Amino acid sequence: MISVLILTKNEELNIRECIQSVSWSDDVWVFDSISTDSTCQIASELCANVRQRVFDNYGAQREAARYLPYKYPWVLAIDADERPDRELVSELLSIANNADDKNVAYRVRRKDYFMGRWIRYSSLYPSWFIRFYRPNKIHYEPRAVHEYAEIDGPLGQLNHHLLHHSFSKGIEEWFAKHVRYAALEAAENAKVLEKADKRHGLTRVLSTDPVARRRALKQLSTRLPFRATLRFLYSYIMRRGFLDGVAGYRYAKMLAIYEQMIVLNLCEQTAKQSNNQGQKIPVR
Repeated sequence: MISVLILTKNEELNIRECIQSVSWSDDVWVFDSISTDSTCQIASELCANVRQRVFDNYGAQREAARYLPYKYPWVLAIDADERPDRELVSELLSIANNADDKNVAYRVRRKDYFMGRWIRYSSLYPSWFIRFYRPNKIHYEPRAVHEYAEIDGPLGQLNHHLLHHSFSKGIEEWFAKHVRYAALEAAENAKVLEKADKRHGLTRVLSTDPVARRRALKQLSTRLPFRATLRFLYSYIMRRGFLDGVAGYRYAKMLAIYEQMIVLNLCEQTAKQSNNQGQKIPVR
């Protein structure tokens, strides 16, 4: 069988349906960032194991979750607004029951939903995430947001999907969440500008590894002008977001707004740093 990890923070609107979607597991863990709503109460009522930890950053939170006392050697990690589809569950169980499987982790794709439909193109599908793994063979770097995993062993790729309902709390909450993400992403951008990570250099933009390619594109984007406009053109034109209809156009616009928020945060953080460095130390 498989253990399930769900990271939460004030997810009372999503947690019940999320736990019900993994009812095939008898070892479900809700790792909560000190919610102030009824998230933990609902999870306990549904017989999930609940642990809490004060949130510092996304990488550290996922790293801490590796050390929970899971019942099984394989863990499926999902967010409260994600659901594994039936085909994915069957695929996961088949892997977990295969003693000859040499992989220690697997990438999975998501289907992002907006305005009642799967937005295949403007969501940049397929984006791959490492969400099925052996906890003792994975490590998360201390990244503030959009964390990445380092794997100690062979890595596989799953055929089926997580269903991602990121607008389940409404447009307002999506923007509120991305305002927080933008500040954290800007801080990560500042690190890249200060000293590029050579492991994910620009030469890897052409990599056949989708995660390495995505990281390289992120690093490249930190140095480009007109980032918001380029993000829209990339999502809507180059990735054919127009094929998603009105939903695709609106989603591409929202991604561009998010990109602009990152730029504004980066400008603000850079200005503050410059001002601090330029201040003279008073003589006492």
